[in-house]
Amino acid sequence: MKILIDNGHGVETLGKRSPDGKLREYRYCREIAGAVVNRLKLQGYDAELLVPEDTDIGLEERVRRVNEHCGRLGSDNVLLVSIHIDAHGMGSEWTDACGFSVRVSPRASEKSKRLAKLIYAEAEKFGRAVTGNRATPKDKYWVQSLYILNNSKCPAVLTENLFMTNREDVAWLLSSVGRDAIVNIHVEALKAYTAKYKV
Repeated sequence: MKILIDNGHGVETLGKRSPDGKLREYRYCREIAGAVVNRLKLQGYDAELLVPEDTDIGLEERVRRVNEHCGRLGSDNVLLVSIHIDAHGMGSEWTDACGFSVRVSPRASEKSKRLAKLIYAEAEKFGRAVTGNRATPKDKYWVQSLYILNNSKCPAVLTENLFMTNREDVAWLLSSVGRDAIVNIHVEALKAYTAKYKV
């Protein structure tokens, strides 16, 4: 099983930061993605960054890379998780919206949905600090038409790891406890999904 971890956006992407500038989505998600990959590798899983470059690689190229792995290994033997941080409003002001979510495509496979549920279950272990104040769908995942999810040929999900426009979320994300929790959420869910593929 090849596990591809995608960190959304690149260093040049405009905006994508907390109102006070302390959290920048590119930098934070790159650190989380790298930590997820490293921890999985240490435990014997075949994981890698989809975008090792610092530049903002376009969605078409990201999907091409995913589907190249699918063509070589078979779509059932590849997983994609794209890691992001959510925002509310225009992104320039603090708001009350908070919490974690995981997204799947409107035409998501049952495997994608299973992975999404596993990720949200891990997030729930951290309580309201992570799950936030939003109304959670019954199935524990949100359905959204996103290019990378719609066009990747393997099971694929996208995580929104709290809100960069919420003061409390940002403080928690930037803490050592928060960082480790976000890494653990992804790692433990992927381990649960891929246990039989461990090398």
